[in-house]
Amino acid sequence: MTDHLLFAARPSRLAVLLLCAPLVWGGVATAQTLRSSTQLSSLRSVLPTGPQTADFIVALVNSEPVTNNEVRQRMLRVEQQLTQQGAAMPARDELARQVLEQLVSERAQLQQATEMGLRVDEATLLQAEQSIAEQNQLSLEDFRRRVAAQGTDLNRLRNDLRNQILLQRVREREVESRVRVTESDIDDFIREKQNNVDPGQLTLNLAHVLVLVPEGASEARVRELQARAQALADRARSGFDFAALAREYSDAPERANGGVFGMRPADRLPTLFVEAVQRVPAGGIAGPFRSPAGFHVLKVLEKSQAGLPDVVVTQTRARHILLRISPQLSQDAAVARLSQFRGQVVSGQASFPALAREHSQDGSAREGGDLGWANPGQFVPEFEEAMNALRPGEVSQPLVSRFGAHLIRVDERRDNTLSQREQREVVRSLVREQKAEEALQSWAQDVRSRAFVEYREAPKP
Repeated sequence: MTDHLLFAARPSRLAVLLLCAPLVWGGVATAQTLRSSTQLSSLRSVLPTGPQTADFIVALVNSEPVTNNEVRQRMLRVEQQLTQQGAAMPARDELARQVLEQLVSERAQLQQATEMGLRVDEATLLQAEQSIAEQNQLSLEDFRRRVAAQGTDLNRLRNDLRNQILLQRVREREVESRVRVTESDIDDFIREKQNNVDPGQLTLNLAHVLVLVPEGASEARVRELQARAQALADRARSGFDFAALAREYSDAPERANGGVFGMRPADRLPTLFVEAVQRVPAGGIAGPFRSPAGFHVLKVLEKSQAGLPDVVVTQTRARHILLRISPQLSQDAAVARLSQFRGQVVSGQASFPALAREHSQDGSAREGGDLGWANPGQFVPEFEEAMNALRPGEVSQPLVSRFGAHLIRVDERRDNTLSQREQREVVRSLVREQKAEEALQSWAQDVRSRAFVEYREAPKP
């Protein structure tokens, strides 16, 4: 398995968050980052539209202006998104007010990015343009011609993209250091889902040992049988084979097959059993507890529950070639070199594994660039997004991440059932994403509160 930093402990979807302030109607975000722009299905949602009117300043953010035309153009994009999603449309005055607040917040964040020395180079900007063109099934040249034909200034579009990339980068940098996920956080997440879910939504596979209590048994006999059940539970908790215990000591009918019930919905199991294992994880032991039949000891073999990650995921096996950016190799040069490699692979002049072994600067190079089977969310978003867009056998265009320039080939995909450990890693990603969103909101509000904002005129929708 590669030692490459693509496997970064960071919010799996932080880069696709659309907002720095809670400006959402009906679950539809009203602004776009680079990643949302590059996934649009039509140029209409990317290109500024609508007639221009005489412009004027509606607000100053630390002396930098926000104009009425900026508000109007953003409103048009928002209205298009809401219409496409079938969401309710707010009153235009209210929409104008909220869009202005969003632009003010974004302007303050862009100023902070500048103060931090963040910048977007030409290669990254070119990649953003190419991504939009590919999503619209156009070459870069055809895309630029279409932009011009629709009356949009290409420089203005590129400046919008540059700002979106800067917003993405400053948000990632500021939020990433604030997010930590502990094992306790994962346990709390699972426990909360378990406590809030209807037991009927559980699916369980239990193994069972019954110590039968005869009808009319004396108190002394009951205590003796209870002690026997406790001893069996203790042996099970110490790691003794539960199936062997069931076959030898259980009085239940299913003793012959090791006490295993098989996977069943919780509503097809005794309520007493479901309640006993409600908070017991897979592999855990419950009991002994008493019923009219006797004393029971249960082992949770499998547990599937609404609100927890699916146990079956689509995994991808891919290869990549990484060229790290350095004073000796500029980003433009790295992209150009990977473009040459791609041409050699596509034309059959060279094999991808051979090129990876010879040129890749990643730990996976010795394996021909093989990254092994990867679960969703395992790679950083910019890499995973490009990988997910490929069919098996396809080779990507060169792309740039924080680690360098990459060329990717997808070899295979498969559906795979996750182990308990892997399921916890999926929960870890969910918790990290939740914490990242909370941290992003908090940071954005802090940046906004520290900015000096002077409102000049109300925006005209």
